[in-house]
Amino acid sequence: MVKRYSQLYLTAAPQRHGITAPSKRGLDSPRPMLSVTSEALFAGADELEITHQGAQYRLRQTALGKLILTK
Repeated sequence: MVKRYSQLYLTAAPQRHGITAPSKRGLDSPRPMLSVTSEALFAGADELEITHQGAQYRLRQTALGKLILTK
């Protein structure tokens, strides 16, 4: 079973599960980046499902620790 985390969950609890909150920057700086560990994303599973702009993607870990993203 794949655990699904909403964007609200990720932004509401940025300190949990290896998630680092974006830093504050000036208006002229590039947009801040959210950093998430793969362990936090997978939460013990080997694959997860990502919905992006209405399309479903699958992110999975190989036995060698590589990441594969498929549509």
